[in-house]
Order: sequence, then structure tokens, then C-alpha cells
Amino acid sequence: MTIKSRLTFLFTIISGGILLLFTLFVYLSAANDRRSEFYNTLRKEAITRANVLLGAGIEPETLQTIYLEHREIINEVEVAVYDPDFNLLYHDAEDIDFVKETPEMIAEIIEKGEIRFTQEGWEVVGILYHFNNKPYILTAAAYDDYGHTKLANLMNILLFSWLAAVVIIFFAGRFFAWRALLPISQMLDKAEEISGSHLGLRLNEGNGKDELAELAIAFNRMLDRLEDSFDAQKEFVSNVAHEIRTPLAAVMGEVELALSQKRSKEAYEDALKKVMTDAGRLSRLSAGLLDMAKTTWEPGQISMKKIRLDEILIDARNDILKNNPDYHIHIHFDENIEDESLITLNGNSYLLKVAFANLMDNACKFSDDKTARVQLKIDSSNLIASVEDNGVGISDDELNNVFTPFYRGKNKIVSEGYGIGLPLAQRIVKLHRGSISLVSKPGKGTKADISWLIDI
Repeated sequence: MTIKSRLTFLFTIISGGILLLFTLFVYLSAANDRRSEFYNTLRKEAITRANVLLGAGIEPETLQTIYLEHREIINEVEVAVYDPDFNLLYHDAEDIDFVKETPEMIAEIIEKGEIRFTQEGWEVVGILYHFNNKPYILTAAAYDDYGHTKLANLMNILLFSWLAAVVIIFFAGRFFAWRALLPISQMLDKAEEISGSHLGLRLNEGNGKDELAELAIAFNRMLDRLEDSFDAQKEFVSNVAHEIRTPLAAVMGEVELALSQKRSKEAYEDALKKVMTDAGRLSRLSAGLLDMAKTTWEPGQISMKKIRLDEILIDARNDILKNNPDYHIHIHFDENIEDESLITLNGNSYLLKVAFANLMDNACKFSDDKTARVQLKIDSSNLIASVEDNGVGISDDELNNVFTPFYRGKNKIVSEGYGIGLPLAQRIVKLHRGSISLVSKPGKGTKADISWLIDI
């Protein structure tokens, strides 16, 4: 069942239920009023008959004859008059005697003063009546044919009106449900048009104030993120293809040149060295891409354990110096760090070592003296690891782009690279719930600060 149908039926059931309760209330109120009015009529008839009998001095037989002969005109009320000793003083029609009074009933009337009850559809009233300071017991009974007929007509009118109202409510509810869900239908139609080749399409956000507008806004934001991801993926693939193609072309060129004619041993060795250099570039590029891919894993998929940041920095320094003996990396640990728990993180040692190795490598690579200064310190409630160089620096207009994969600024003339190091370091730091920031001045150098909040 569709939401529109569910809303329609729910609206109809609730509204119909409320109207039904109102209909029952009206009917029961009318029935109660009819019964009360008829009991009052019976009471008046009984007292009138007693006054005529006792006050006017008319004989019971005469009054009974008048009643029987004019029964079609006078209200069909069966009235009986008793004394306290259960002696019948008058009865409209003893042969009918619908009430069939008993001594127990007379005693109850004397005790309570008045009783009312229904017997086989007839309303009966019994009252204790005083005339000239003498007690009398009066009973009156009748069937309210007129009242019941009116009540039945009222019931028919109420039921017909209720059914008509339910039908109207159903179609009104269906219309309002259609109107309420129309924006969703329009969203669905628009969403069907969105595909990989039409990611620029967006849902209509309406007035921007109601819940459906909020849904459309959230959906459009998701599409913005997806479009950015697709664009980044396309750019990433394009950049990867370009970066891989360049060293591959160089390798193939060297091999073709070496095979084109016989050469000396020194020429072959020189060609092999060039091939080795290009192969090394490919190896470093593929390693960087694999490391970047690891940073896109879910945190639960990455092995995390307690590690000391000072040990990570030392290991990263040793790896860089092993492959680059001409680099100089100086590490300084703050003397205020006395508790090793303050420099202990929950993380992946391999990824963190890759991040700091990239920062150290960049610092040495872009420094004239190939020197990087590394410092580990605690500032307020932050654990900060900084890597600083005195190289060419980065201009302000490029500083915001250095964390974009494969972006290389003007300093690429000074040293070659793939534009992977800083984006990879940023992703690894974020994966470890840290933050990274760069401060740079062209011609003076760059400083990278990686910080974590700690409990002191």
C-alpha cells in the first residue's frame, strides 16, 4: 500500500471515528432526554388522575369508563392508585394491568418516594403522593411510541449523515494526501533523471522552510558531494595515468634505444641506470598510491594499537636517511615531556611513519641545505609534532591547494615530486583524529604542525 493510500485511510478512519463518537453522543443524549421527559409526563398523568379521583370525588368506575371510552384521545397511560396497605383504589384497566404491582414494589415506593424503571419497553414510574395529608401510591406506565419513532428517525438521519461525511472525508483526504505528497512525486521524477552523466541536476528545494525542503536540500548536498567525489576520482585517475605514463615512456624509450644498435658496455650500463631510476619513480608512485588507498578504509579495518610518537619520528627519520644519506634531520624532544603516556597514541605505526616520512622528505627536498628540523612538544592540552625547513616556501595562493592530490606548485622546478605526500599525510593524520596545518613564507621556509588533543 502506498503512503498516499495509508494517509487517506488513516485520515478517514480517525475523522470517521470522531464523527461516529459525536453521532453516538447526540443519539444517547436524545434518548436520555426522551426518557426523562416521558417519565415526567407519566408522573404528571398519574398526579392528574389522582387529583381528579380524590379531589373531584368522581367514582373510580366513572373515571375508568371515561378513560376506556376516550382512550384514542387521552394519552394511553395506565394509572393505578393504592393506599399504603396495598388496597387498589383505582386502575384505568384492571384487565390489562401491565405493571402488576406487588407489596414489595409498594414498600419500595414508600421507602424511596419515587421509582422509575423499564419493563418490556414500557416506562414505569411509581410515586408516593400526599393528598389532604394522606399518603397514596401512584403507578403509571406507557409505551412512548411517538418518542421512539422520533428517536429511530434521528438514528437514521445520523447514520446517513455519518456515512455521507465518511465518503466526503475519504475523497478530501485523498486529495490532501495527493497535494501533500506531490513534491515527493516530483522529487522522484527528478531523481530518476539523475545519472552518472547528469550529476549536475538538482532537486527543487521549494520554499526552503518545510521538512520536504530540508530533505531536498540534504539530497542536493549529497549530490554535491557525490559530484565532487566523481570529479576527484576522474581527476585522480587522469593524474595517475599521466604520472605512470611518463616514467613508462622513459623506460620504453631507453630500452628501444639500447636495442636499436649494438653499444658499448658503458652505454648499456648508463641505459640500465636510467631504467632503474625510472623504475624507482614508478615504485615510489605505486607505493604512495597504495598508502593513499589505505587511508580511505574504514577505521575498523585498520589495525590500531598503542604507539609512542617519539619512536615513530625516529623510525621515519631512519628510513629517510637510509635512502638519502645526504639529508640532515634534527629531532628535538621537549624537556617538559616526562610522562610517556602523554606522547602515546592509539594508531597504526606504519601509516603514521609514512605521514612523517613524507613531511621530512619534503622538508629536506625543498631546503637548500637538505635539512629538516623536527620537534615534539606539549603546548597547553595539545601534543604537537612540527616539521620545519628553510626552503623556498609556498605562496599564499598555493597554500590552500597543497593538500589536493597531484597538485604541484611552482617549487616543482626545485625538486620533482608527484603531489601525493602532503595529501597522504593529511589523510593519515585525520584518520588518527589529529589536525595538520602549514605556515609558510616564500624564500624563508615552511613549517608543518601536526597536533592531537590530550588529557593532562
